Amino acid sequence: MRIVNPLRTFADNAMKRPLWLRFKMLTWMFRYKVKLVGTCQIDIKETDLKSVTFFVKNRRKVQNHIGSVHAATMALIAESATGFVVGVNLPGDKLPLIKSMNLKYVKRAYGDMQATATLTDEQIQILKNEPKGDFLVDVKVTDESGDEPVIAEMQWAWVSKGKK
Repeated sequence: MRIVNPLRTFADNAMKRPLWLRFKMLTWMFRYKVKLVGTCQIDIKETDLKSVTFFVKNRRKVQNHIGSVHAATMALIAESATGFVVGVNLPGDKLPLIKSMNLKYVKRAYGDMQATATLTDEQIQILKNEPKGDFLVDVKVTDESGDEPVIAEMQWAWVSKGKK
């Protein structure tokens, strides 16, 4: 018997709301649970719970010394987006863990940034059926001009939750 995933329950409830409200609810919840996401004021722009787009405005609090979005903030939106899609699709009796992040900064970023992460149907079935495992989650990080200034690889693992 599978244990209910509270994140999925909340997300399913939010997805039943009007379009203008659903992403506000998901953003509020994610910022509340992941404090650094709240500090950086990262927003969830869209999701179908199989893919998600996280957005961060290029503002002073998240900038580097040359006025673009800081490399660490780019890593944060990529990790958060991939973690969200893994988290909402994982049964409640399993624990998601970031296993590795590989980031290659290939060009200067301009303006606001977004990260879009996607799971395949096959990956979702693996999450549901395997007691533990890992895989790379597809993510694309783009700047305001549509360029991809960082190539990100996020490997997520999951294990069965231990008994308390």
